[in-house]
Amino acid sequence: MDTLQSLRIEGQGAVAELVLLGPGRGNAMGPDFWRELPQAVAQIEADDAVRAIIVRGSGEHFSYGLDLPAMAAQLQPILGNGAAGRAAIITLARQMHSGFAALAASRLPVIAAIDGWCIGAGIEMAAACDIRIASASAHFALREVNVGIVADLGGLTRLPHLIGEAWTRQLALTGDEIDAATAARIGLVTQMFADSTALLNAARVLAARIAANPPLVVAGIKQVMNARIAADVADGNREAATLNGMLMQSEDFAEAMRAFIEKRTPAFKGR
Repeated sequence: MDTLQSLRIEGQGAVAELVLLGPGRGNAMGPDFWRELPQAVAQIEADDAVRAIIVRGSGEHFSYGLDLPAMAAQLQPILGNGAAGRAAIITLARQMHSGFAALAASRLPVIAAIDGWCIGAGIEMAAACDIRIASASAHFALREVNVGIVADLGGLTRLPHLIGEAWTRQLALTGDEIDAATAARIGLVTQMFADSTALLNAARVLAARIAANPPLVVAGIKQVMNARIAADVADGNREAATLNGMLMQSEDFAEAMRAFIEKRTPAFKGR
């Protein structure tokens, strides 16, 4: 396969590490990322020696989420383009879903090791993993509401199964951040560690422990647990993508984009 630009695969033996690249921009997720993530997961799965995956960011953060400036070239032609634009947005969302779906559906257990910021699509990626652990400096937020769209990559569908309806609604409706201690208290992460070094060491130990278990049983556990929520996630993601097809044609979304570029608070009008 082509050399990856947005991701790097590290590790050897039973544990592979999938590293998000772009530390200068918080490992934000642009076109390369969305194209390459399913390929990277498939490449890891093709190695029969690998029995667990760690997902982590490079540098100080997990991910700032969607890289809006990098996505502009894909989004600009389809915004304000009526029914054709809505259909194109839904198609794009489905393509983006495929990467996180690949992580969730993989026969391999996936551990997210979260340091620094984990925002928007970052938290949605973490939600698609099987286990989430964090450093004490980690912060989490669903910021889509602040840019005029709904979270459509699993934030509104997977998170309720992890942290419950109440916390999912609070995060989604406010866009507020929570710290690692709060994330641990509500069940978003299972463990919190003092710093990034301790976090990565713990992730590697945990991955090795799981990798030592019978691989067919590990895959079976994922299969059974995924089956419980599969319809919820699929139906909800379709609904969110369809809704964003409408919302991204709105004046409020255009205002949110202008405000983002101009670094000011948007003035939403409900149209």
